[in-house]
Amino acid sequence: MVWASWTTPGVFTGRGGARTVEAGILTGDLTVHTTWDGRVADVAVQYSGTSQWYTLSGSPVPCRSERGSRELHQAVVESIRDDAEATVSLSHSTAAS
Repeated sequence: MVWASWTTPGVFTGRGGARTVEAGILTGDLTVHTTWDGRVADVAVQYSGTSQWYTLSGSPVPCRSERGSRELHQAVVESIRDDAEATVSLSHSTAAS
């Protein structure tokens, strides 16, 4: 089985925060985690230093390559830092390729 994961701590949200399925909008110092299983990429966030993970709205997304999932992860990190509300979408990167 193929899989990969990436974690980026210390991601400070822009004014829009990060929209999650379970808790709504999170703001402040977040950790972003992406897991790829060879078919889809799952993206979750947590307040840095805590143990509770929240699914980022729009996750999971179809993703056929490890490279695409890494690009998606980086695009999500950058989106969370922007001022707009962050969610996961295929428009973040070439994750579907």
